[in-house]
Amino acid sequence: MPWIQVKLQTTGRNSAPVENLLMELGAVSVTLEDSADQPLLEPPPGATPIWDDTTVTGLYEANVDVDLLTTAIKNQLGEIPLRVEALEDKDWVREWMDSFQPICFGERLWVCPSWLQPPQPDAVNMMLDPGLAFGTGTHETTSLCLKWLDSADVSDKTVIDYGCGSGILAIAAALLGAKKVICVDNDPQALLATKQNAERNQVLDRIEVYSPETAPSIKADIMLANILAGPLISLSQRLADLTQSHGQVVLSGILQEQAEEVSNAYSAYFKMSPATIDGDWVRLTGQKCN
Repeated sequence: MPWIQVKLQTTGRNSAPVENLLMELGAVSVTLEDSADQPLLEPPPGATPIWDDTTVTGLYEANVDVDLLTTAIKNQLGEIPLRVEALEDKDWVREWMDSFQPICFGERLWVCPSWLQPPQPDAVNMMLDPGLAFGTGTHETTSLCLKWLDSADVSDKTVIDYGCGSGILAIAAALLGAKKVICVDNDPQALLATKQNAERNQVLDRIEVYSPETAPSIKADIMLANILAGPLISLSQRLADLTQSHGQVVLSGILQEQAEEVSNAYSAYFKMSPATIDGDWVRLTGQKCN
């Protein structure tokens, strides 16, 4: 059976009323998508992250009265940008699964959906599915960190992943040989996702998850923080205090124009290296001074 989809452009603040209206008007499902390639990295405590520029799509059965539907939407929302499209019938689960393929980061580290065979069975393969607090490494900020881990010696090291999200960096570190990885995040869903993903990859015995308030004062050989420039600056002393003398810090979630300010914030504690750039984003690394 073919379908009709209605796409509306709105702001993050207005996305919930739009979503509710489409459901009230009989949508089979409603999805929200980023309209402007805006990453959502580490939200403030208690916040529900949503993109500033959001596409809300309602899926309707083919026999819906399109004129009546669009009139009802405009009566409620005004002249909101709106597009109606016919959608051919497909196996949407298969279509969704086919959109995720294994990705290689560096020379030996792969991220692979669980329903596919790793392309290189003898490589370091992380099995990671879309889901709770999902992060697959496709965004430049995460990719930069994964490539750094692939090239680093993490064997028998203690690692802290501050702002762990789905746990992708923590699990990569464990798979690459870290003896202990402390995962910190202010979102309980992220901590749950990290534990589930760690268990799937058989590294849960080396991964511990904590909120910032309950995290132990263990000093790391490697400090990973893929969050945002503002939180990174405010956390500089905290992250430095949690890093061993001569330990390494890896920072991401930083736009090119923010790199100097973030680097300056950490220069009091670390000998910082030049930024590594990928598109609009950078990775900063440094070694603890004492």
